Order: sequence, then structure tokens, then C-alpha cells
Amino acid sequence: MGKQEPDPKSLDDSNSTHKPDTSTVDVPVATNMAIASIPSSLLPQPSWFTAKRLLAVFCVINLINYVDRGTIASNGVNGNRRTCTKDGTCSSGSGIQGEFNLSNFQDGVISSAFMVGLLVASPIFASFAKRVNPFRLIGVGLTVWTIAIVGCGFSINFWFIATCRMLVGVGEASFISLAAPFIDDNAPVAQKTAWLGIFYMCIPTGVAFGYVYGGLVGNHLSWRWAFWIEALLMLPFAVLGLFMKPLQLKGFSHTGSKKPLTSPLTACPEEGSAYYHTNVYFTLSTWATENSKGAPSYFNELARFWKDLKMLHLEKTYVINVLGYIAYNFVIGAYSYWGPKAGYYIYHMKNADMMFGGITVISGIFGTLAGGFVLDRMTSTISNAFKLLSVATFLGAIFCFAAFCFKSLYAFIPLFAVGELLVFATQGPVNYVCLHSVNPGLRPLAMAMSTVSIHIFGDVPSSPLVGVVQDHINNWRVTALMLTSVLFIAAGIWFIGIFIHSVDRSNEDSENQISDAERARSQPLLKEKSNEPIEVPVESS
Repeated sequence: MGKQEPDPKSLDDSNSTHKPDTSTVDVPVATNMAIASIPSSLLPQPSWFTAKRLLAVFCVINLINYVDRGTIASNGVNGNRRTCTKDGTCSSGSGIQGEFNLSNFQDGVISSAFMVGLLVASPIFASFAKRVNPFRLIGVGLTVWTIAIVGCGFSINFWFIATCRMLVGVGEASFISLAAPFIDDNAPVAQKTAWLGIFYMCIPTGVAFGYVYGGLVGNHLSWRWAFWIEALLMLPFAVLGLFMKPLQLKGFSHTGSKKPLTSPLTACPEEGSAYYHTNVYFTLSTWATENSKGAPSYFNELARFWKDLKMLHLEKTYVINVLGYIAYNFVIGAYSYWGPKAGYYIYHMKNADMMFGGITVISGIFGTLAGGFVLDRMTSTISNAFKLLSVATFLGAIFCFAAFCFKSLYAFIPLFAVGELLVFATQGPVNYVCLHSVNPGLRPLAMAMSTVSIHIFGDVPSSPLVGVVQDHINNWRVTALMLTSVLFIAAGIWFIGIFIHSVDRSNEDSENQISDAERARSQPLLKEKSNEPIEVPVESS
């Protein structure tokens, strides 16, 4: 073995005798691994990108997602079932429930149907993020979401709309799994929880606006138009995700691509910037060919997925966090769907959509923002996050429970508003724990499995179960009190998390990243401010 200084042009010649000794340096693998280890803030970014602009775009998308959740639950869109009096006079009902003559159980199924698609697709999108740019995956998901929402407007029966709602979940899965890691990467270090709080503030805000929006559009146009307008609002963002130059996500390198790499390691640094994006490409075609031939098989991908899943569930901090989140979401999911109806029957609210929408939007905005800012002021650590989660949830449960005990609407409104404000303060901290209890390469899977768990064990069964309980006892007040008591369980689980030894793993190397030893053995493709030929180990002829 010897070292020579070949003509750089000869590196592209397939007949060249200067072939690399891959046992000494595997440049493509080292390059991709090194890309994964670089903070996203230092990677070359598209011209449209700024951190605040990214947050704003993701917030609007999240808002539209949850407007749809509120819309499907609003009295204007969901409506009421057909009823008949003792003398045989029947009303036609209104909205989806009235048009398709649905029972309360079927009505609850429609609210939860999108979860089926969400549960199946979330881990798939998280797995694909290791081979396909995550920003592109978000674009694909939003396109599916838009098409499915249009289908909801054209529904002809229960099964048609239930199927479309499942596809809505498939579309939402990519965004739910991948948006939070992008925000965590680009948020200022001292404001990470606050930025997550701003993002998750869109959940209660979107649901609340959905109540109001669904009531207005459903009563003045029709429930079908509510879905079509949502699709028009989401369409520009689907196009953005599909066709705009994508962002990179910390902890990932996409070795499956056959396109030449453009990265900080293949580009010439320029004065005044850490890395400069140029048109210098890695063009060693022999190595590219070897890489493409080594594409992982389906079974290797499946084995890797199960390995990652096992690593995820060995993290006690992550598991405790998700268990508390499941109990929490069991209540919040049922509140969001049955809240307006319960308010209508318990307190005879003539405008239940507007009332619940108003309480939820005000409490949701201030509560979610407050949770993020308070944790940042406490110093964002996993232990402090669990303290905030347990205390806020416990106090919120007390206020919400007390609210439903009062028969007066004027007592109910302030108590329930304070309760919701405290309960929504958990949104930033709970997702902070999800992102920081695992290493960067596992974040999309962590968010995906958190989403799967809180829905499959939380709000997916809660809406139909509350419908079944109400059908049997026919007392909305008792049903609401039984549901609210589950929040005490959530507070207890998060309280346990305070005493578990926790480590912030957000800055650990993922398995995709290059180790110090590997980095030392590898040669830089282009040296800084240098036009010297690259030294590449070659076999002696």
C-alpha cells in the first residue's frame, strides 16, 4: 500500500487505477455520519429559512390540523341525531349525525377514526426519516391530508366518512412525528420549552376555533363546506413541503440517496461563516455505486426499527412520561369531542360551541405559553418538567372536577377556565421530556410512539367509551365527573417521574453519527482555503 497524489480529474474516471482502499477510509459513510453530527443551525439552509419563519409555518399547519378536530366535534358540523316524540313526530336531525342517522357510539367512532391512520402511519414516517429527508415526508403527509379532507366533504354514508377520517390520520402522522424535532433543533437554547409551548398552543387554539368555525360554516353553508375550506387552507403548505428546498434534521444522514452529496464537509468554508453552501459535489462514482448496491433490505430495515423501538422503551423516563400523557389525553380527547354537547345538556347553553370554544382558546393560549415559559425560568431539566407536570395537572383536575359539581353556569365557567389553564400548561413540558430523554436519532420515533400511545390508549377509546357510559346512565354531569377523575391518575404518574434518575440525551451522538476515532481516521474532502490535491490512500499498481 502507498500514497500518491492523483490528478483530481482522474477520480471521476471509471477506468482509473487509483481506487480507494476502503479499509483505510470510507469517505461516503464518514461524510454522511459527520453530517448527522453537525447542529442543524450550522448546516447550509434554504434561502427561505429563518428559525422564526419555520416556527410560524409549523404553527399555522398545526392550527389547521386542530381546527379540523374542533370542526368535526362542533354542533354545527357534527349536529344532532334524529329524534321522535311519543306522538310519532320525528325531526330530521342536523349535521353529520342527523344526515347519516348515527348513534352516539358511531358518532364517537367518527371522531376517533382518523387515529387509526395516525397510529399506523406515525412509526412508518419516523422510520422513513432515516432514508428520506424529513421535510419532504411532511410535504407528502400534508398532501394526503388535503385529499382526505376533500373526501370528507363528499361523504355519502358512515363508512365513507370513517374511511376518509382514517386517511386524514395518515396525512397528519408525518407532521406530528417530525415537526417538534425541527423546532427543538432551531429554537434558542434558553427558550426551547417556550418555543414548544408556542407550537403546542395551537392545539387548544385550533380546537376552539374549530368549534366556532364549524358552528358558523355548518349553520350558514353546510357541514360539507367546512371540510372543503380546510383543504384550501392546507394546500399551500402541502406544496411548500413537496417543492421548496428542504431543511436538514439533526441526527440524520440520508445515505440511500444516489444524488451527490453537498454538505459542510464537501464545501469550501468562507470567511465569516461556519460552513458555506457551494456547488462542490462529491463525485467519486465508484464509491457511489458501492453505496447504492448496499441498500438495506426490507428485513434489515424492520430489524433496525425493532432495535430502535427496544432502545426507546428501555428509557424509564420516556416510558413514565408517556404513561402520564396517556391518562391526560384520555380526558382531553373526550373533553374536546363531548364538551359542547355536555355543556348544552348540563347547563342548557344555547351557544355551547361558542362558549366551550371561548373558554378553551383563552385557557389554552395562556396555559400552554405559561407552561413553556415557567419551565424555562425554572431551568429546563427533565426533573423540573416532571414537577411542573404533576403539580399543574393535579391542581387543574381539582378545578375541573369542582366546576362540574356546581349547578350554576356562572360558577362553572371561571372554575373550568382555571382548570383548563392549568391542564394545558403541560403541553410544552411533556413534549420537552419526549425529545430530551432520547438521543437525536430516536426523536422522530419517540414522538411517533408517544403519539401512537396517547391515542390508542387515550383519546381513541375515550370518546366511544364516554358515549357508551352516557347511553347507559343518561346523566352528563356524572359522566363528566367520572371522566375528569382520570386527571388525578395522570398527575400521580408524572409525580413518580420526579424520583427517577434522568439524563438529558439530546446532545448525545446517535448511531448515525461519526465517532471521534472514525473522524480522526478519515480525510476531509476539501481542506479549508486550500487548492492542494487531496491525498487519498490507493492501492499500488
